[in-house]
Amino acid sequence: MSFIRAVHGATGGRPSLATLSVAKAPPSRSATASHVGGEPMSSGLRLLLASGAGLSVASIYYSQPMLGVMGASIGASDTAVGLVPTLTQLGYALGILLLTPLGDRFDRRRIILLKAALLSVALLLGGIAPGISLLLVMSFAVGLTATLAQDIVPAAATLAPEHERGKVVGTVMTGLLLGILLSRVISGVVAEHFGWRAMYMVAAASVALVGVAAWRGLPRFSPTNTLSYGALMGSLASLWRKHGALRRAALSQGLVSVGFSAFWSTLAVMLHGAPFHLGSAAAGAFGLAGAAGALGAPIAGRVADRFGPEVVTRLGGALAAFSFATMFAVPWLEPNHRLWLIAASAIGFDLGAQIMLVAHQTIVFGIDPAARSRLNAVLFVGMFIGMSVGAATGSFVLARWGWVAVTLLATVSALAALGVRLFPGARTAR
Repeated sequence: MSFIRAVHGATGGRPSLATLSVAKAPPSRSATASHVGGEPMSSGLRLLLASGAGLSVASIYYSQPMLGVMGASIGASDTAVGLVPTLTQLGYALGILLLTPLGDRFDRRRIILLKAALLSVALLLGGIAPGISLLLVMSFAVGLTATLAQDIVPAAATLAPEHERGKVVGTVMTGLLLGILLSRVISGVVAEHFGWRAMYMVAAASVALVGVAAWRGLPRFSPTNTLSYGALMGSLASLWRKHGALRRAALSQGLVSVGFSAFWSTLAVMLHGAPFHLGSAAAGAFGLAGAAGALGAPIAGRVADRFGPEVVTRLGGALAAFSFATMFAVPWLEPNHRLWLIAASAIGFDLGAQIMLVAHQTIVFGIDPAARSRLNAVLFVGMFIGMSVGAATGSFVLARWGWVAVTLLATVSALAALGVRLFPGARTAR
């Protein structure tokens, strides 16, 4: 793979660019040893990691509110332009599986720099694409390289001292989650006033700035193994079999993601019908409610540091299940009251799902420091499987049985996620 060769070439034979970083770190310094003494991470480095995660993952969602404008602009059919987000998501999922594990094999800093450069180029080319063919190719490339976000999170866990790892991961995840939840709102506004190509240009510039900041601010990361690529990928299955804590984390996060995705994938359709008759802009505004929930991630990290991540997973699962269940009252309320209840529920279940994710990452990052990138990849593959199942099942359930059935699906999935965390073996699993 050309990407692997590029990373290998970047890490061999020449002095690390970390010697040019703002921190003026000596060449021998590596991230795996940078916090042996337990010194806290600087606020500037936290901001760099959080903003880098958010801006990179946002790249895979910018296109969704702009599809109608994009299709008309380049003369593409609705079916063809609908492949833009599909290929972006496919590229992201494949990137998590095939590229994220490389963080354990090569200097993670170099991978971050290379992906930032490639993502910027893919966004730029997508923004100037004259037709649908190049746009679709670049959409896949955007998804593939936007997995930069999944390299930044293990980097944060490695750089953080053990006693505040949950807080640091929570802060970075807040940036990532805000990137997901606010990207649609931002792209809709920019596209409306300046056109969809302007949004791609802005996105390319923002990721390029992340790359420059990472070049100046990140230290070098020492590889944790020397496995070949085939052996590295084969070790994913070995990690799955060996660590019950990883299996429970992936399963629980996947289950709560079923309900999360079922809600968001059907919300616009539900609001479009009676009695609301609201457009896509109103559905997008509910993303702001979800963003409010995402702000609880750092708090979850602090609680995990103090009381253990297991407590946080259970609190998150219970909150998600309760919030989903409150929407059973929606059919019996006045239309305005329904909207307020849905918004409040969105804040609650989004907070529950996100604090579960932070706690699950804290758990899996503590399993084996030498395999953090691979462990994170397995966790997120489980999460994306759940989201895919939720999107497909939610649409089917809404069409057949209505919104109450979607609420039931979401509530049951959240209760199942909580049940995984309450299982007695979860206390002792390694």
